[in-house]
Amino acid sequence: MPLPAPLLRACAFASVAGGMAACGPPAPQAINWGMSQQALQGRLLVTQYQCGSCHVIPEVVGARGRVGPALGGFGRRSYIAGHVPNTPDALARWIVEPAALAPGTAMPSMGVPLEDARAMAAFLYALR
Repeated sequence: MPLPAPLLRACAFASVAGGMAACGPPAPQAINWGMSQQALQGRLLVTQYQCGSCHVIPEVVGARGRVGPALGGFGRRSYIAGHVPNTPDALARWIVEPAALAPGTAMPSMGVPLEDARAMAAFLYALR
C-alpha cells in the first residue's frame, strides 16, 4: 500500500532537513580534537571569565577585544607580558594575580581560582 502524499512529503522533508543539519559547522567541542580535557575546560573558563572582552582569542566565540594582546599562538610565546618566562606555572599565577608578576600591568585580577587558572593556561598553551 503506497504512503499518502502528505506523509510522503513529510518523510522527504525530514530526511532532507536531517541531512542539512549534518552539513553545518562542527560543534565547538569538535574543532580541536587534539586538546586535552583540561584545555577544553579551560576554553569554557576563558569564556566564563570573559577574557574575550579584552583579547582576541581563537576558538572562543565572540572573543574580539582589542584592549589586551591577541592570544593566538600563545603556546609558542617565550614571555608573558613581555618579561615573565612563559611556563605553565607562571601563566597560571599570571591569570590569578597579574600584578604580582608585573606591577602596574593593565591586566586586572579577575578572581580566578588557581585550579581554573591551570585549566585556562592549558587552553592557552594549546593555541599554537
